Amino acid sequence: MSGAVTVSNIGGARLTLGFDRFDRLDLERHKAVHGRLITPALPELVEMAERVDLRGRGGAGFPFARKLMAVAARIRHPSSDEVLLPGERADRRRPAADAVVVVNGAEGEPGSAKDKVLLTRAPHLVLDGASIAASALGTQRIVVAVEDDEAARSVRAAIVERRMPARVVRLTERFISGQAGAVIRAINGEQPIPPGQKVRASDSGVDDCPTLLSNTETFAQVAVLASLGPDLYAFSGTDDEPGTTLLTIGGTHVVEAPIGIPLQAVLKECDTPVGQGVLVGGYHGMWLDPAAVSRATLSRKGMKAVDGTVGAGIILPLTEGTCPLGEVTRIASYLAAQSAGQCGPCRLGLPDVVRTLNALCDGSGTVNDVRRACGIGRGRGACSHPDGTAKFVLSALEAFAEDIHVHRYGGTCGQPVFGVLPLPVPTGSEGRVAIDWSRCDGHGLCAYLVPELIQLDRYGFPVVLGSDIPVWMERDVQKAVAMCPALALRVTTDPPKGAARRS
Repeated sequence: MSGAVTVSNIGGARLTLGFDRFDRLDLERHKAVHGRLITPALPELVEMAERVDLRGRGGAGFPFARKLMAVAARIRHPSSDEVLLPGERADRRRPAADAVVVVNGAEGEPGSAKDKVLLTRAPHLVLDGASIAASALGTQRIVVAVEDDEAARSVRAAIVERRMPARVVRLTERFISGQAGAVIRAINGEQPIPPGQKVRASDSGVDDCPTLLSNTETFAQVAVLASLGPDLYAFSGTDDEPGTTLLTIGGTHVVEAPIGIPLQAVLKECDTPVGQGVLVGGYHGMWLDPAAVSRATLSRKGMKAVDGTVGAGIILPLTEGTCPLGEVTRIASYLAAQSAGQCGPCRLGLPDVVRTLNALCDGSGTVNDVRRACGIGRGRGACSHPDGTAKFVLSALEAFAEDIHVHRYGGTCGQPVFGVLPLPVPTGSEGRVAIDWSRCDGHGLCAYLVPELIQLDRYGFPVVLGSDIPVWMERDVQKAVAMCPALALRVTTDPPKGAARRS
């Protein structure tokens, strides 16, 4: 993807320094541009991160210093004189050398490209940040988890150049692959899905060892912070949120901008019109109508003021001429198919959200139906996927209220669904359930076997959801096809109506 992405900066480059001269910074070029590697001790690194309130750039925005201290609390240095609390045992802590630093380079979000850009064009900056954290913790164990082939080749080449004891782990390209628990499980050779329960990586991560896991850009920011120092680092950004950040605009433009810049200024820099509204934070983010876009600034405080979020730095304007409700339904269908399927809110809740959106599109449903469906599993999912999807849908109900009103009373807004919001390029193997209506006799067995994808109408005939078959449902669908008494159920790879996709 990075080869088709335009990269620029506003107000001066830091993470993208040297990009105007080099397609990729090898070790020699990296040192010439960024200088020698500085490795502060743990207390100094923690103090630096706290002074600039360095937050993770992967979406959650967790303070980096707190992550670092959480791992440090779980390890021991053999040369240090540890003071133990009453009842605490020294052997409950692991040796510092066992700790692991993980660069989460998973970028399963279709609209994001910033981390791939860093890994392919500035891999040594990312590895500098990982090395700084590892040195502070007293370990040499570094793992870079990536999904993209080009990024994997770039990082491996950089590791060879540095002669460092690090390894690259390839991840499955799925939306949920970047969730911290899924990354840890993938590195450990387990099924790459969220673990289903809260497990802190700092307590038990890679190989059951204390693990510092953070996003690609976060480690690049650590390297810049160590190089500049807190005072120079804070020269850009706001008093509350110093520094710059990387943003992906429209899936095709990565821009480095100072935190606190107006959203409209970034869109103007990328020659991108606001359109009918703007999605901020990606597919687990929130929609802003044009009025909110005009007031929004790209910071945690600025986005909160307009009920938005910076999230993982993904900005997706919705162009004029396409049906907003249809686009939202299309993405919700994709998100439902991307779930791990290990809890009720994902297995049954997300398909119900898609059904209520489909009904809203054709005028047979109501906004309250969608709200009810979005609220069923709130806070009770095995991971954040159902809640993130619900947030995306609920914000669309507010941002596109006028379009929804037209659908509600007309069955359509008159605009086609062009599929302008990015989705992964189809591989040709995506399957969907289909019905041969010349055979179907309304037996209803299919709805009993795969209720997530098929429900019965009031006459007892199947109503198919129409989304891709989730990986975790493939076996159940094959069973339903084989057991259909009328041989009417089948799996097709033909794209559904309005399912245009782009990379």
